[in-house]
Amino acid sequence: MRTIKTAVAACVATAALTTTIGFSGAAVAQEVTIGVSIPAATHGWTGGVNYHAEEAKKRLEALYPDIEITISTAGTAGEQANDLEDLVSLRNIDALVVLPFESGPLTDPVRRVKESGVFVTVVDRGLTEEGIEDLYVAGNNHELGRVSGEYIRERLDGEGDIVVLRGIPTVIDDERVQGFQEAIEGSEVNILDMQHANWNRDDGFEVMQDYLSRFDNIDAVWAQDDDIALGVIEAVRQADREDELFIVGGAGMKDIIKRVMDGDELVPVDVLYPPGMIATAMDLTVQHFVSNGPVVGEYILGSPLITQENAEQYYFPDSPF
Repeated sequence: MRTIKTAVAACVATAALTTTIGFSGAAVAQEVTIGVSIPAATHGWTGGVNYHAEEAKKRLEALYPDIEITISTAGTAGEQANDLEDLVSLRNIDALVVLPFESGPLTDPVRRVKESGVFVTVVDRGLTEEGIEDLYVAGNNHELGRVSGEYIRERLDGEGDIVVLRGIPTVIDDERVQGFQEAIEGSEVNILDMQHANWNRDDGFEVMQDYLSRFDNIDAVWAQDDDIALGVIEAVRQADREDELFIVGGAGMKDIIKRVMDGDELVPVDVLYPPGMIATAMDLTVQHFVSNGPVVGEYILGSPLITQENAEQYYFPDSPF
């Protein structure tokens, strides 16, 4: 498989793809129906996924009149499996772009879609069996952790006391933490404690309250996720300790990006894990039908450091996330 790694946001990646493989509005040989199956907007990041999917649908259908895109959202893995059956039997799709609600329960349903002759693109959450999909598009979790750790290490000149708020106990969380720990290895950056905050604002608030009550000195916080970061910000402000530390989150939530744009010293940077990767996946799937070159393999988007200087290009004020 071919791996393309890029250190830009999904929106920038899309622009680069436009230049590289030529979104020219060329005619499609025949009418093509693409099904997009994604989780419902049950929390911030998936809300961003839904927004970028709808934006990509409007843009691509305007650019390619012979391509029709239908988007379905699911609140459970079972509901998503039913959606996949309907996309094949009722919509007669030629391609599927799917961000699985859960990897395990969706592996067999996606395999059945593939066996029906459909081109399959899997996004973000890989299936439990390799080789089913034609194309895989995802963020780089290890890099998100590494970039976060490198910034904190450099900002603290290689020494200081920090706390870490992890996500949900998953492979994704493990990859992020591994990248972070590798980045600070060999320095005198000391992790006082590391607890799961479940990518949740309320849990982030509670865990940070605990840290603040136990540790008189905290130089920096790695919140890993922007939903967690919002809870951390509130806890720090309630404790009146804003001037003692800084916070590094992750994902690209518009509220955090706006703080970075405005020069908020408490939140000086963010690290991207783009919900707009769904748009990249849709762009590439369309190219399978309009390009004269192969569009298969693995496309891993980068996790760039978002600073005050570059934050504007990652800011989507109309997105719910």
